[in-house]
Amino acid sequence: LIVGTHALIEHDVRFDELAVAVIDEQHRFGVRQRAALGERESTGGAADRGHAPHTLHMTATPIPRTLALARYGDLDTTALRELPLGRQPIETQLVTGEEARASAYEHLREELAAGRQAFVVCPLIDDPEAVGPAQPELRAAAAELLRLKKGELQGYELALLHGGMRPREKQEAMAAFASGRSQVLVATTVIEVGIDVPNATVMLIENAERFGISQLHQLRGRVGRGEHRATCFLLAGPHSGGSGRLRALVQHNDGFRLAEIDLTLRKEGELIGTRQSGSGQFRVARLPEDASLLERARARAEAILAGDPQLRSPEHALLATVLQEAIGEQALEPIPA
Repeated sequence: LIVGTHALIEHDVRFDELAVAVIDEQHRFGVRQRAALGERESTGGAADRGHAPHTLHMTATPIPRTLALARYGDLDTTALRELPLGRQPIETQLVTGEEARASAYEHLREELAAGRQAFVVCPLIDDPEAVGPAQPELRAAAAELLRLKKGELQGYELALLHGGMRPREKQEAMAAFASGRSQVLVATTVIEVGIDVPNATVMLIENAERFGISQLHQLRGRVGRGEHRATCFLLAGPHSGGSGRLRALVQHNDGFRLAEIDLTLRKEGELIGTRQSGSGQFRVARLPEDASLLERARARAEAILAGDPQLRSPEHALLATVLQEAIGEQALEPIPA
């Protein structure tokens, strides 16, 4: 059993008898990265050599392209709709305006006073001026930490965590928060996955309009992991361009439902190709409205391929020609998830 990060995808990594590849947090990998493990051939015994492994992709928030493949492509799916045992529903509020912001921080302080902990997430590490003067006011984690120490969270213990820190510094910051020595963790999206602090009950996300639905849902999932109810505050500008996404987060806690909304907003991208969002190549079909029709089309296509995998029968010659003209020689190759 080999457990690793993206390093397992490197070309120089060789497996003896790789039979199963499990890709967790699938939405954080690119199409070619996900396909790389699925295409790895074993170098062991003759019985296994040349056979690609079975692959299992796992995510709480499938990207539009993956959701489309799950609907009518080369993917079988299992949906786990129930929350893990002991997990609490998370109340999500959209916050705009200074009065609402003050109320959000008041709730945060009440939770800290009750012995709980909180996250404050910012889109940048530092130097918000680097994005250009045309951008709205952006919060940077390093600067926000200093501001909060003198402002809304004066007197509380705060820790900083972002991707630009050294590994030892990251470990120390996370250890301080996990142990309760620090009450608030000011961070970037580096905390999106893999953080489990049951005592944390407040997630406050600055400039929430700059994040996608999947990211926001994953960040929100860092709270509500203990016995106490949790709240996620999405702080956004009064004229936020991402208001549709943010309202979806307020209304829904189901990651699969949010993925469907994301599909509607961003489209499915290229199902044979690497683009993971944007308009697809269909002339008529629309997702998710035509999901049932496309599932029937998939079933018919599978029946044709079961009897004629290479489309060599005379009655399938035109179909083979159209496919190859549209997508080239890869027309009959498996589609990476």
